[in-house]
Amino acid sequence: MLSFRTEFENPLVSKEIIDLDKKIRLFRGGQIADEKFRSLRLTRGIYGQRQPGVQMVRIKLPFGRLTVKQLLKIADVSDEYASKNLHLTTRQDIQIHFVSLDRTPELWAKLAEDDITLREACGNTVRNVTASYDAGINPEEPFDVSPYAYETFRYFVRNPICQDMGRKFKIAFSASEADTAMAYMHDVGFVPKVKIENGEEVRGFRVVLGGGLGAQPMLAKLGYEFLPEDQVIPLVEAIIRVFDRHGERTSRNKARLKYLIAKIGFEAFMDLVAQERTAIKSKTYTIDRNSVQQPEPAPAREIPAVEILNQNHYEAWLKTNVTEQKQKGFYSVKARVLMGDIKTAEARKLAALVQDFAADDIRITANQGLLFKYIRPEALPYFFQELNKLGLAKPGFDSTADITTCPGTDTCNLGITNSMGITEVLEDMIKEEFPDLIYNHDIKIKISGCMNSCGQHGLANIGFHGSSIKHGTAVVPALQVMLGGGTLGNGEGRVADRVIKVPTKRGPHILRFLFNDFEANAQDGEYFNSYYDRQGKNYFYQLLKPLADLSTMAPDDYKDWGHVEEYATAIGVGECAGVMIDLVATLLYEVEEKLEWAVEALKNGMYADSIYHSYSIFVGTAKALLLGKGIACNTQIGIINDFDTNFVANGTFTFEPDFKTHVLQINQNEPSQEFALQFLTEADSFLTAAKTFRGDEVKRPEVLVDLLNA
Repeated sequence: MLSFRTEFENPLVSKEIIDLDKKIRLFRGGQIADEKFRSLRLTRGIYGQRQPGVQMVRIKLPFGRLTVKQLLKIADVSDEYASKNLHLTTRQDIQIHFVSLDRTPELWAKLAEDDITLREACGNTVRNVTASYDAGINPEEPFDVSPYAYETFRYFVRNPICQDMGRKFKIAFSASEADTAMAYMHDVGFVPKVKIENGEEVRGFRVVLGGGLGAQPMLAKLGYEFLPEDQVIPLVEAIIRVFDRHGERTSRNKARLKYLIAKIGFEAFMDLVAQERTAIKSKTYTIDRNSVQQPEPAPAREIPAVEILNQNHYEAWLKTNVTEQKQKGFYSVKARVLMGDIKTAEARKLAALVQDFAADDIRITANQGLLFKYIRPEALPYFFQELNKLGLAKPGFDSTADITTCPGTDTCNLGITNSMGITEVLEDMIKEEFPDLIYNHDIKIKISGCMNSCGQHGLANIGFHGSSIKHGTAVVPALQVMLGGGTLGNGEGRVADRVIKVPTKRGPHILRFLFNDFEANAQDGEYFNSYYDRQGKNYFYQLLKPLADLSTMAPDDYKDWGHVEEYATAIGVGECAGVMIDLVATLLYEVEEKLEWAVEALKNGMYADSIYHSYSIFVGTAKALLLGKGIACNTQIGIINDFDTNFVANGTFTFEPDFKTHVLQINQNEPSQEFALQFLTEADSFLTAAKTFRGDEVKRPEVLVDLLNA
């Protein structure tokens, strides 16, 4: 059995870790189906890699915040369990790779000692809540959104309403109208606002809903011009409950919130959200503004002597990577991290530097970089020198030269091409041929290894995603070129257009054509997207068309970047968005677990949680019985309707007036103790009847028996 120290941990976390270890043993023994186990491990941040037998572990860091102690712990864990590398993601997480499944509980236990979680970093859950990396120090921000991001993370992690949704759910908080967190590309995005009422400052947010990337990007729609701060969590709670009940569950490609809104219409969706307000746990929720406090600057200390050997390099770094904070007299420093990868040895040196000369609050940025806070001006030369030793003082943070990428075929099952290999080539090419682009913050380049947009190519001015082209009997690795995307601000943005597909080895030529054409023909002061709009999509198709000519193929064009062998597509089964689980026995097993959770929540006075677990018992049991008759449903509301048609109408099961009315009591009642007990009792009776119908024995928690007999 797993043995580890638990004195630093939340008892609930310890229980989860022990449970994971137990489930791994059951899975290894063939007692848990692969599909069920896959879902279970994904919600614990454990993702199958492209390489058989090893896992990627995603570490969830709310709004990208990381302390020195946490950075050192993650480095230690990567050394012991993974590949001695930390990969920074566009969702402000850290991923480590090549981890043995059997060691993941022990790994999680060690991370938990420093308040680091894997919980719900993957799977059909609320993913990491992101925020602008400079929240708290941005001179333009109305207020610090960090506490709002943290409280949102804390409220929804382990929340029963979002443990088994049709797909993932993403939330972002931007620091200002510049919208650097890209609220417009999230299921729910928040942009901070302040208004004056009766002479008092009132905080709130502009809220946009239903955005998303993936293979079919959609822009979020305006939900509220001003939502008071105490309504942030109630709104998200109501939205998630609607998404859980009405969202698609069979076709993963249509299971995001954006598709639900497109299907039923925005007004109908908002009506459903309003109907949920009766039953939600929190009608108002006061955000603790001190839950994330501004860190103390490191004490002033003697600064070692510094000799800047390349003054031009230092001046470029100061101009592009250093910003004065709103806290006067202090500066933030941003570090470009090539492909988001940092070796653990470098991470330890970085931690020591931060500990001595910055605040204990490192932020991972959405473009896979790092931000350091509260650096005194006199320490900047030394900070530069030490970062430069680590290869982290490249000028041009968040510029055209700073390309965002996903891991691609290096580790991802869905990768089609090597996105990291071409990123390195393109950054080197820009450095050598277009060095002034380190000062350009208009043109952003983003690359994904497939169409699913983990590298955010769909919102780039110049985006690429991995693809392939058939040429004779051969398959050629290719780049789909996307142009014209980007952030407009205040929760609004643009989606890039698909322009043309080009062999991947010609990627550097694509940028040369685009940069040279823009320099030669753009009007004074014209931004790239304005130029793109003026010239039109067909102009750029014709510009790049010669690069798509396969009659001029060279032998090297048949190979992907970083490979010596000829290219062959090898796409595995993706896990990032979870999988569908339709086995009847597995479903009923899950329902029995929810029965235990409902009882435990009721015992602890968590009435809303108990009610939602009971609702899940009704839906899960009905789904299992329908599947037993070969009837598959793609939404929870569809399951409820189909159960009436196939089991209640013919008298197999009796509900007054019908099953739908009975189950949807969930959004007709306040979450009281009385209703929680009633709903749980009814759910237990339904499960018992369903198991009897199937000839299975019901495993009823002893505590439930006691409750029902009380």
